[in-house]
Amino acid sequence: MNFPALQQYLSHLHATPQADTSLWLDEQGRAHGRYFNSTLTSAFQPLRTLDNQRIVGVQGFMRSYSRSDAGLSIWKLLDTGATDEQSIELDRLCRLLHAVNFYRQPEMVDIDLYLSVHARLLAAVDSNHGMSFRRVLDVLGLPHRKIVLQLPLIQHDQAWLLNYVADNYRRNGFRLAVNAANTRQGLALLEQVHPDVIKVDVREITDEAAALALLQASAEKKVRVVFKRVESTAIYDKLRKLGELAQQTITAQGYLWDQPQAGFAQNGTEARQDRGIRAELAS
Repeated sequence: MNFPALQQYLSHLHATPQADTSLWLDEQGRAHGRYFNSTLTSAFQPLRTLDNQRIVGVQGFMRSYSRSDAGLSIWKLLDTGATDEQSIELDRLCRLLHAVNFYRQPEMVDIDLYLSVHARLLAAVDSNHGMSFRRVLDVLGLPHRKIVLQLPLIQHDQAWLLNYVADNYRRNGFRLAVNAANTRQGLALLEQVHPDVIKVDVREITDEAAALALLQASAEKKVRVVFKRVESTAIYDKLRKLGELAQQTITAQGYLWDQPQAGFAQNGTEARQDRGIRAELAS
């Protein structure tokens, strides 16, 4: 799929940083941004189905630039030093960079793009924040319905704030994901927020019955459950057993399969090795 407005926008970006712009392209066509004298760019980590490791979405991460895609998290670097206004400005830059770097890759346009909303922004954003991002996507001719805005983990007394932000984004046509501390909170958020996706840290699954209840209730409401931070074969085995009990296809995300990187086009030996690893895990 081609996006003419995006291609026109990219054609006007320089190959080196300029004083009058915060974005530029490198020799591979990857977009970079500048903030607080730091060079920023996108890395993406897939969300995969457990049975065949098919990519159904990717989550965008903002990183300081590194040739190996192993840059530092810019939010961790700036979180204590940036004001609310600067955090909102950084958030908008992150979303633009992720959208540009995602949709310039034709092989990624049929899957969902997950973009995180930083916890600090819940109270800082105004009622037009979702509209601002929607307008950027409209100008670039990009499909907002393929973007899932991922809301942060919250405390119980912040539920009203989460609902306020969720309603704002939903009115502007975005789908929503929420992070749950555990499966019991996931069940509560399913009723409180009515999200499209619930993400749960798989390391916090200590109640198998609650996990099965979450999967069943979510399936009835056509809500996807994503188990994140899958980092070992032991956790993988736990999820596979859970999927068998629930008789559902499990969606998972983690370093067991993927380090965040700029893209996922593979070739030759790398692709064959990767298929071999996945086959071993699925056997």
